[in-house]
Amino acid sequence: MKKIKLEEELPFSPSEIWEVVGNVTRADWVPSVNTISLKDSIRTFIMVGVGQIQEKILLCDNENHRLQYSAIKTPSGIEHHLATIQLSPIGNNCLFSWATEIQPDEYAPIAEQGMKISIEALKTILNKDTGLAATD
Repeated sequence: MKKIKLEEELPFSPSEIWEVVGNVTRADWVPSVNTISLKDSIRTFIMVGVGQIQEKILLCDNENHRLQYSAIKTPSGIEHHLATIQLSPIGNNCLFSWATEIQPDEYAPIAEQGMKISIEALKTILNKDTGLAATD
């Protein structure tokens, strides 16, 4: 099983970021996804070039800005997937931490690339919403 962890300090508050990330049906920051539906704790979406994916929302903690989910149905042979996003305040900024476990290992590079693209899309959305320029 591969473990991926991306962390980045962003010039936004955890609450500002959570408005996007904590809305588990919001698709504009997810690459190649146009809409996300939610029934009970299962979100379903079609990822262009991949197919339909279902994820179980395990935790969506608005107070502590923590989201945890697991892919439960994919068109590929993913045997295990668990992702956790944690937002932590750093002064007026936020530490965005995204950890993913995935098996088989061969899917790790694809998952990591998707995570990186999502973070860039998130920064673009937040810049538009707040008028701030994100720093690298």
